[in-house]
Order: sequence, then structure tokens, then C-alpha cells
Amino acid sequence: MLSKTDQYALRAVLCLAQQPEGSRLGAAYIASRLGLPANYLSKILHSLARAGVLVSERGPRGGFGLARPAEELSLAEVIEPFDSLVGRRSCLLGREACSDDSPCGLHSRWKSASDPVIEFFTRTAIADLIQEVDLCE
Repeated sequence: MLSKTDQYALRAVLCLAQQPEGSRLGAAYIASRLGLPANYLSKILHSLARAGVLVSERGPRGGFGLARPAEELSLAEVIEPFDSLVGRRSCLLGREACSDDSPCGLHSRWKSASDPVIEFFTRTAIADLIQEVDLCE
């Protein structure tokens, strides 16, 4: 369901969330710890910084860190710079005009299945997950 970019972004943000507040990690270090391609992850991290999910500092003590506490950062905010969650509920039959006002035959069933997924990403904070994963320790 999630693209590789989405997965890498979530893994990197979870890794950063496990660090002491205010600390910074370099893109190469995160990539090494997570076993991800460094150049690709660097682009993802910079996109997250532009979106306000992360902060970025240059220099010897620089790197990336969370822009807000993990309790205030939802999974949806991490994914949105790359893929729209709402856009994922495109018409299963490929119709361009498929909505509550102009539904296809599968619209209501697909909506009832996809809405809880969207709600999960919107309501779940990064802090809700950091206790369940061990990424950068």
C-alpha cells in the first residue's frame, strides 16, 4: 500500500524520534543504520525538511531532527510530502469522476474500506509507534 519512498520516510522519522530531543543525525548515518540507499534517503529527508516535518542543520554538529515532538507528528504528515492519502482512494474502476456525488458501482464499498486506513494514518502519532520498533538504537 505504501510506496518505497513512504516506507523509507516513515522508517527515518521513527529512527529520529528514538533519539534524545534536540539531537541531529546525518543522512548517511541514518541510511547506514536502516540499510537504505544514502542518496535516495538524503533526498527524502530534505523533502521532509521542506515540508516542516524535520529540521535540517549544516555543519559538523548538523544533521536532521524532528521539527515537532513525536506526539504532535502524525504518520499522514510524514507520507503527505510524497503521496496524498486522500488521492489513494481513486476509483477502482478507473473513472475520473468518481465521488460521493457521482459514484461508480464500487465507490461505497471502497470508501468504507479505505476511510479507516486514512484515519489510521491521520490519527496515529509517531510517538505511538516508537516504543514498538527498534530502528536506530
